[in-house]
Amino acid sequence: MKEQIVPDTEHRGLVARLPQLPRDLAQLARFDRPIGWWLLFWPCAWGVWLAGAGPQWALIGWMLLGSIAMRGAGCVYNDIVDADLDRQVARTAVRPVASGRISKLGAWAWLFVLCLIGLLVLLQLRWDAQWVALASLALVAAYPFMKRITWWPQAWLGMVFTWGLLVGWITLRADNWDVLACMYAGAVLWVIGFDTIYALQDREDDALVGIRSSALKLGGKVRGGVALFYGAAMAFWVAGIWLYRPDPIALLALVPLAMHLMWQVVTLDPEDPANPLDRFRSNRWAGALMAAACYVVGNA
Repeated sequence: MKEQIVPDTEHRGLVARLPQLPRDLAQLARFDRPIGWWLLFWPCAWGVWLAGAGPQWALIGWMLLGSIAMRGAGCVYNDIVDADLDRQVARTAVRPVASGRISKLGAWAWLFVLCLIGLLVLLQLRWDAQWVALASLALVAAYPFMKRITWWPQAWLGMVFTWGLLVGWITLRADNWDVLACMYAGAVLWVIGFDTIYALQDREDDALVGIRSSALKLGGKVRGGVALFYGAAMAFWVAGIWLYRPDPIALLALVPLAMHLMWQVVTLDPEDPANPLDRFRSNRWAGALMAAACYVVGNA
């Protein structure tokens, strides 16, 4: 069974115990790698908590469920589109669709189920937030093709993965668009940074099969590039917080996040196979630190 478990799974023992079909479906939706839905969920929480309407635990719970389901749906769609490419990359060749363990028809059926869960979450939102959420589908549909036509698919992923920030905010309020724009721009740059780190794992295989990525484009300047993206993200976030609450004390809420991102850059080792994955995964804590900052600033 080991050869059927994706190498960077975070729940190897649990996944290995599942019967074949549930295991394949779990892997197809990346349920064994929760980092993805954490990174999708945290911007949702930022939007909700910075909006200043209190904890909103019910809404946060729905958005967490939606993040798990829609991240899974996005992964299934990505694997359907990329099956031929995935077969040529060592890390992805064992994915259920690429390896043939799940047919494309079966994958489409699983995608439909996950989208139904997403629809249930969508119905919990205010009508204007529903339209904003639906607008993201065009970005999601186009994402798998970006690595074929641009060196910066990470930028497109940034727009997709942080869309929940817009949804969370607009669910609760429809003003302070300058604040929202700055927070969203910073979030997109944050994703470009951490997904560049993630792409370091596949540089050799990507170059061989013609897949483009920011990690390949930056070459030996990856650490500097990531530092630039993270620094720009912090600048936009500082601007957003200042526009929302022009108080130097409010900016202190961002200090722990800034220190964490600095740690990622300083300790990043592109030549160590395990290091980039570890630094990438640490962004779940970066997201949590930003969520705490948004709650403090929005509700203090």
